[in-house]
Amino acid sequence: MLYAKDHRTHDMFEPFSFLGPKRLQRMKQTWAGLFRDEILAEMPVDQIRRHYDPVQGRPTKELHALLGAVLLQQMLDLTDEETVDQFAFNLQWHYALNITGESDQVAYLCPKTLWTMRALVMREEVAPLMFDVVTEKLGTLFKVDTGRQRLDSMHIFSNMRHLGRVQLIAQTVRKFLVNLKRQDPEAYGTVDEQLKQRYLSKGATGVFAMVKPSESERTLQILAQDMWDLIEGFGSQQTIRKMHSYRLLQRVFGEQCRVQGEATSGQRQIVVKANCEVPCDSLQNPSDPDATYDGHKGKGYQVQVMESYSEGAEEAEEGASLNLITYVEAQRAHESDSPVVERALKKTKQEGRAPQQVVADSLYGSDGNCQRSQRQGVELVAPVKSNKPPPPVGLADFDYDGNNRARLCPQGQVPVRTKHKKQRHSAQFDGTVCGPCPQGEQCPVKPGRHGHYLRYSDKELRLEQRKAYEQTQEFRDRYRFRSGCEATMSELDRKTGLKQLRVRRMSAVSLCVFLKAAGVNLLRATRFHCRRNQPKDTLGATDGTIMGLWHCGKSVLQARFAACSNRIGKLKKEVIEGARFPARQTV
Repeated sequence: MLYAKDHRTHDMFEPFSFLGPKRLQRMKQTWAGLFRDEILAEMPVDQIRRHYDPVQGRPTKELHALLGAVLLQQMLDLTDEETVDQFAFNLQWHYALNITGESDQVAYLCPKTLWTMRALVMREEVAPLMFDVVTEKLGTLFKVDTGRQRLDSMHIFSNMRHLGRVQLIAQTVRKFLVNLKRQDPEAYGTVDEQLKQRYLSKGATGVFAMVKPSESERTLQILAQDMWDLIEGFGSQQTIRKMHSYRLLQRVFGEQCRVQGEATSGQRQIVVKANCEVPCDSLQNPSDPDATYDGHKGKGYQVQVMESYSEGAEEAEEGASLNLITYVEAQRAHESDSPVVERALKKTKQEGRAPQQVVADSLYGSDGNCQRSQRQGVELVAPVKSNKPPPPVGLADFDYDGNNRARLCPQGQVPVRTKHKKQRHSAQFDGTVCGPCPQGEQCPVKPGRHGHYLRYSDKELRLEQRKAYEQTQEFRDRYRFRSGCEATMSELDRKTGLKQLRVRRMSAVSLCVFLKAAGVNLLRATRFHCRRNQPKDTLGATDGTIMGLWHCGKSVLQARFAACSNRIGKLKKEVIEGARFPARQTV
């Protein structure tokens, strides 16, 4: 039976009055108070209502509190056992989730109930909605300005072991044999005994882990042959071909090996591919088929994060210094960063958090992304992805009209003729003038049949102009705020444990990414709320005894120094005027 409490209607009497006025005030200043007052009632309970009967069955746990527990678990980086204990005994959790009773029906959470709710959140894709609810509520409450945002990515790891090629193939074969033994014992009996002994005997996995580098090639050849024998031996059985472990076996063989020869001749040779031939989206561990490989950062996943930011201390004093994460996305490790810009702008525009300026690194700053962002009214501030320095004389040094047609060269020479075809341009200059030009060797204008020609496209011109703009101080002043993303990534890692997750598979990783980002927004908003409401004249009392004594001592020293300065000034004046030491009289 469905049980969802109405958290929008406040209680007539404070249910936590037993805490006393001081502890209750302290509780309201923590994340628990902000979560209870602003976030709890907005939990997307309607997305999971249909899984519970409104009348029949035993009453469920309060659904708002359950969704809140799933979010708090990711925010505080807790295990399932720790989450159950916090739900049952932590008074701060009771206040945040509005748990006012003391019975087991209200204040106890079974681990199985937590697992079921988390599975529903993954299946119904409720985690993105929870992130949007938290971000939208906090953005409206604190009037966050999303006009300027920055975008970056971070590599994360799932709860899987990093395997080499030998161990990967051995684990995949072992997984298939174990599942075959459980699901089809008769087919398992037809497998060669030596092959079963090689992979299922005690310590078989450890034997493959101890292969010497000099013997790895021969061992890989044996493993590849065993994989091929199993694939060919059970390829005609439809029930076995539908097994997940059999499809993994086929995937690993296709990524790591190839067959040479024709089936008609009966001479087939199994060849292990070289490391450079294995694709980046290949299987990394049979326990996590969604994880892939990145050549720079390794195996696992990556998360895209876009957040708002403020420039300068003046805006911070006006209340616009709360930086909220406005967009997150979990990806496999091998996927490119470039397509994320369009998806991030589209999503933030739908949710009312669209930026006017986005700062990102060169991986996001392709010409296509800049053009698409400009059409949406967003300026993408990112350097050009190029290792070549800007030329001494380039396309950016010429003068152009509104249609990107050259009007003047850097030396003031007017072109004789210009042509335009689609996005290609050409400008013809007088050869008698361009020939003796001192910058002729460095100039992009090259000699041709009837003169000297400048040939370029709209894209080449835009890239050259962006490279020239990168050398200016204005670009450096705007682009320096991109480094603030590193602090956000560090906070996601230290506070929520996003760098090393306890789960596997893309669905579980996505849930963690969305809820941990929502948790960081909640923690940031709590700190900002306390800092904004803190009296400025009580800095010593709020920041600790040491800071208070330091400020007090500083004030005393400043007062004494001012008094001494005034006294010295008076003495100098008296000496000059002769009032202090009158001139000696001579007889």
